[in-house]
Amino acid sequence: MIRLENLRKRYGKVEALRGVSLHVGEGELFSYLGPNGSGKTTTIKILTGLAVASSGDAWLHGFHIGKEGVQAKRQCGLVTQNINLDNELSVGENLHLHGKLFQMARKDRVRRIDELLEYIEMTDRVGSPVKSLSGGMKRRVMIARALMHSPRILFLDEPTAGLDPAIRRRIWSLVKSIQKSGTTIFLTTHYIEEAEFLADRVAFLEKGEIVALDTPQNLMEAIGAWALDEVADGGMQTFYFRDREEANKHITTHAGGFSLRRVNLEDVFISLTGKKVI
Repeated sequence: MIRLENLRKRYGKVEALRGVSLHVGEGELFSYLGPNGSGKTTTIKILTGLAVASSGDAWLHGFHIGKEGVQAKRQCGLVTQNINLDNELSVGENLHLHGKLFQMARKDRVRRIDELLEYIEMTDRVGSPVKSLSGGMKRRVMIARALMHSPRILFLDEPTAGLDPAIRRRIWSLVKSIQKSGTTIFLTTHYIEEAEFLADRVAFLEKGEIVALDTPQNLMEAIGAWALDEVADGGMQTFYFRDREEANKHITTHAGGFSLRRVNLEDVFISLTGKKVI
């Protein structure tokens, strides 16, 4: 459904993407992870037509982004990091405007808005000004707006940024239900547990290059099942073990203060790059 071949993007002397290649299958929820400046948002901008690649090729549902831009854009919806709804318009007016941009007939817009507001549990807010909504409600409206024209692919760029944990989990439930409807989802996030919970596969990006790509479980199993954090001399060192017994043996045979926990995806990224996903 999404295909990238040797995608590169340069901004002056800075090479934001350095030959990224990947395939995302139909109905897959694919998470794209990396620290700030790694190239995540640049990739989404190219795939959604907001930026032009310096070289390489990309396709959305078989349409080449450079040669068949209009058809490619019709395949996707985008939820950006920043809330970009029109605060002076109502929820319904924001959705109608998006439908008009995609040349949807009024009766189709009305039907689709009714469906989507029920889907995001906001039917009673159709006439509410966007400026009166909470941050979590605005995020749900942005997702509804991206789905107005029934895209095959949904790009989610930091969709839960700044939301409290309870609201984030409500968005997670919505995202999983969207995937179950058959929509392919391409997700970037700084919340490592979000990718771990939602994604079928994960790619780690570092300095514009993919350094690992697999299922979350396979990536974690590659370094171990248990992590042992040791804090000493103002720093922290982490050791990885295949089983808990092995980790406990290390604790009993070494002096120091240890904290034992399960391995997570952030451990994988740190082991690959030495950096945190921030």
